[in-house]
Amino acid sequence: MTQLIDKRAAAAGTSGFLRQQRPRHGERAIQVALLAAALVAVATTVAIVIALLIPTLEFFSVVSPVEFLTGTTWTPLFEPPSFGVVPLVVGTLVITVIASVVALPLGLGAAIYLSEYAPERVRRSLKPTLEVLAGIPTVVYGFFALTFITPVIQAIVPGDGLPSVFNALSAGLVMGVMIIPTVASLSEDAMAAVPNTLRQGAFALGSNKRQVSTRVVVPAALSGIAAAFILGISRAIGETMIVTIAAGLQPNLTLNPLKFMETMTAFIASTGQGDVPTGSIEYKTVFAVGMLLFIITFVMNMASIRLVRKYREVYE
Repeated sequence: MTQLIDKRAAAAGTSGFLRQQRPRHGERAIQVALLAAALVAVATTVAIVIALLIPTLEFFSVVSPVEFLTGTTWTPLFEPPSFGVVPLVVGTLVITVIASVVALPLGLGAAIYLSEYAPERVRRSLKPTLEVLAGIPTVVYGFFALTFITPVIQAIVPGDGLPSVFNALSAGLVMGVMIIPTVASLSEDAMAAVPNTLRQGAFALGSNKRQVSTRVVVPAALSGIAAAFILGISRAIGETMIVTIAAGLQPNLTLNPLKFMETMTAFIASTGQGDVPTGSIEYKTVFAVGMLLFIITFVMNMASIRLVRKYREVYE
């Protein structure tokens, strides 16, 4: 009897092992589909780099990289041409700094309120309303900056310092409002992922709501908040329509936000409309500026990844 039971158990074990080793074609198909999706993303990135790199190398075969990176005059469509990209970089950075000053504190404050202070009913209605801002077309933001924010700034600033119709301040302020939902939503998600046991432990030690929010929840969610900040700044650097409409299309090497400026994205958008002959050195400036913009955003993303990993190791 014992031998019969042992034989049945062995047979059952063998059949179970065979069932486990049987090929699962559906699972293999899912793996192939997921791998294909990942490869499409990688191939797209590689194709973009190649599309930018080849004309950029052709551009630098004519124009010195030193002149391009250090020159302070950008007139590629004039005669004689000048290819100093510094005015475009400065314009991009000035507007990005203005947008960051607006979006980062307001977005973080909104995230802290939604995560720690707002009742559930208020949060369910307020967060979708805030995220509606992310769905507004950027061209609408651009015309809003030009037709509403600029006249308000002109009415506030007295005397000879009257801002021009196209200025960096109005573009930066509206761009900051545009990226508030990005910063607020991602930061709030990071704070919501903080375990409630940390909050309860802080309350048990006598902390109040403000101390728990700023000294416990925010540090614990710092990796996600840093990622939200970097993503918001990257979006500000890559924004096109707001700066094209409101900031102006003339390069101007100045730090005065009341003056007109041209950003790298605005130059690419205006020059790529088809007025420049394809294959000319003026046409290839679009790719050179695009490659510089790609490098800047790539470096920022790499820095954000290192920052996120660092704080994640500290607080995990």
